This record gives sequence, structure tokens and C-alpha cells, in this order.
Amino acid sequence: MSQRFFDLSMDVRTGIWDLGDPLDERGQEVEDPWMFRAGRPVHVEGLLTIPIEGRGRRLDFSTAGIGVTPIVHARVASIFEELAPNDVQFIPVNVQGRSEEYFILVATKLIRCIDDEASSEVLYWKPEDERPDKFGQYRSVSGMRIDRTKVGDAKVFRTWGWKIALIVSEDIKNALEREKVTGTWFSEV
Repeated sequence: MSQRFFDLSMDVRTGIWDLGDPLDERGQEVEDPWMFRAGRPVHVEGLLTIPIEGRGRRLDFSTAGIGVTPIVHARVASIFEELAPNDVQFIPVNVQGRSEEYFILVATKLIRCIDDEASSEVLYWKPEDERPDKFGQYRSVSGMRIDRTKVGDAKVFRTWGWKIALIVSEDIKNALEREKVTGTWFSEV
């Protein structure tokens, strides 16, 4: 039986902290907050800071700002480093007002694997949408399913055309649950 995969997102059901877009050393928002979910390694100059825009319960796994940037506690980073060292990059960040170590989790692989037929609904950007920069890409994906035969040996990746999805293998999901990592929500794909 082939490995199962899950879309990892932030569990927003309880009163959680609200993290803003990463700030550079000058206190300015990074120019491209979406680069952290592009499915490729990222180069950043200096230490980034993640502002806390709304107080709430601290989480081990969170997403920050408009870029939906994954922010993980050091203990979460160690799980990913152990189980998927070739699929991830960690960028140290200072979470405003916190002394613990946090990192931006970057999935460094982008895989064209969404199974349009098996997914509940997929919509594409069309010429009449007047977004030539997005033409042919996914506009919406509901009930996403992936074609596991296209994944290869990847355990963490982004899906081509729908980069909001952060996909993890079942062994990573199980390890995060075993360690009682807070803030995770899994949907099988």
C-alpha cells in the first residue's frame, strides 16, 4: 500500500495568536511574503521578525500573514529535519516577545500532482478572468486529491498551481501527533 499524504494547515478552532507577515531587519514587511510557499529554497538576508498582531494561545505550528507563511517551534523543525531532510529548509525567525526558537518552514519541492478527476472540484483561471499572469493555473481546488505516483520520494512539498497546500507524508503527520504538536490540522489528499 502506498504512503498516504495530508494537507497540513493551521487549526484555527481555538483562541490562537495572530501572526503578521515577516519583517526584515529594518522593520519593513518582506517584499514577497509568498516566496516562502513557492516550493523552492529561499535566500533571506538577516534575521526576520514575526510580529504578533493579536494575542492568543501560542502554537507550535502556525501560519503568518497574507503569505500564509508556516512558522514552527524548534521541536517541530527537528521532526521535519529527521524525517524529511531533503524536502525542507528552515529560516530562523524572532517571534516578537518570545524567547523560544522559531523557524519559517519552507517546503523546497513543487510537484505537479493534483488529480483533477479525483478532487471534488477544480477551477482554472481563464482568459475572460483578465489575469494573464494566472492563466492556466488553478483558481480553486476543493476536496483536493493527489496522484501519489507523481510524488516520488518526497515527504514534504507544495502542489504545482495551488501552492497554498503544504503536503506532508503520513509518517510526518503521525510524528507530529505523537509529539502533541499544537496548531496542526490535517486533511487527507
